[in-house]
Amino acid sequence: MRKEIVLDVWVPDLTFPGWMDRWREQGRDFERAHPGYEVNIQGKDFWTFPLQVAQAAASGQPPMVAEYHFYMGQAARDLVGPDGAPVFTSLQQAIGGRAEILGEPVVIDDLLPAFREYYCHDGDLTSMPSVGTTNLLLANKGMLRAAGVPELPQTWAEVDAVCEQIAGSRNAPAYPITWSNHGTFFQQALATQGGLLVDNDNGRSGRATTAFLASDEMLAWVEWWRRLHARGRYLHTGKIPDWAGTFRAFAEREVAIRLTSSNDVNSMVRAAHKNGFDVEVGVFPYNGDVPYVGNAVAGTSLWLAGGLDADAQDGALALIQFLHNPRNAADRHKFSGSIPITHASYRLLDDEGWFDRHPYHRVAYEHVNSYPSRALPGGGPIPVSRGALFGDFAGNQDVMTRAMGEVLARGADPLTRFTAATAEAQKLLDEYNAFAIATGFRDPGGNPNHSLAVESFSTASAGRDYSAADLEKVVQLRLNR
Repeated sequence: MRKEIVLDVWVPDLTFPGWMDRWREQGRDFERAHPGYEVNIQGKDFWTFPLQVAQAAASGQPPMVAEYHFYMGQAARDLVGPDGAPVFTSLQQAIGGRAEILGEPVVIDDLLPAFREYYCHDGDLTSMPSVGTTNLLLANKGMLRAAGVPELPQTWAEVDAVCEQIAGSRNAPAYPITWSNHGTFFQQALATQGGLLVDNDNGRSGRATTAFLASDEMLAWVEWWRRLHARGRYLHTGKIPDWAGTFRAFAEREVAIRLTSSNDVNSMVRAAHKNGFDVEVGVFPYNGDVPYVGNAVAGTSLWLAGGLDADAQDGALALIQFLHNPRNAADRHKFSGSIPITHASYRLLDDEGWFDRHPYHRVAYEHVNSYPSRALPGGGPIPVSRGALFGDFAGNQDVMTRAMGEVLARGADPLTRFTAATAEAQKLLDEYNAFAIATGFRDPGGNPNHSLAVESFSTASAGRDYSAADLEKVVQLRLNR
């Protein structure tokens, strides 16, 4: 049967074995269920993905659906076409309260609140979360028990005590703990304390205009990290961020504990079993001296292009619901370790006995949904964190990780260095806002500032730490899949 409507879907190709194969297989499954549509899924270069979408938008031919990483939310909101109109439209408004589209049940009301909230603006779901992650603590169970540690630490003070026990134990590893110098951990540490990266409620109540990298919450995290390192309890590999190096240290028993993304659980458990030890999984440690305010999440989301005709828009919306139905969302979790994005997908996995066979995967879902943490009175649910939304989020993370690298490697004073980092981050934010407000995120007839602006908005520049960081994590995950 001749295909009548082509749905162009662009996603970053992370180059994992089978990554794009899986995307295209789901596209074919949708085509079989909806013979009037052809799904054209294109995997684009991870490094230059936002730039390619911007260039396509400038030519008036953006993809119908584009998958952006969470830190690109402001750039997606600011992207405009040649006519100055926003390229993307509200997913929730396009759905218009319907319960199904082309026979595909609408699942947005079943999203885990943490992810729905992250991709909402003023209560409106602007894009569909597709990959969901948070940060966790993974430990070598045998090392902890040998050191007399009966359960995983949850607070920073408990981590301090456990590290001392491990360091003093027989056959102790070289270092008790490690994690990568990456922005995701700063975000998590701030979220748990109620700290912000930028003003206006992290960019949620208005466009962010002021950067905060020397807040009390940030300095509490940095100082705790610095003390662990100074006492010889934290393994600093000397690289930014060195996902692969910290992974290797854990797999090869050089450390007992590693803080990492929930997406690493599959790889870390496989590596542990290959090397003959068991893993325990727990929550990312928090500052027990202040109230627990929220848990940070990350990942990607699917943005819907505006201006589509009714049939094309319904096809794109139906495809987005199809990709997130319980079966597909459950299988995505099995494939990538991504948190089941809906309650129904979690229940399906639970009913099938998946979590009984893989209990270490249950923690991430429970923590972002309703983990009974000791941090809260009565062990109540973790609050939803107001994740940051602002321009040049990636550049902001470059600044903080470089500052932390100097604190660890050169003994820089945290307050002095992070005050300077705030000035650096402010300059990036000012440059972003000046361009975005004046012209929108587009190429206005050969504007000489366009290439600079796109670099600020994206991960396109190979010379920037964050690009190298993400590429390195891709390589790590490829090596350990």
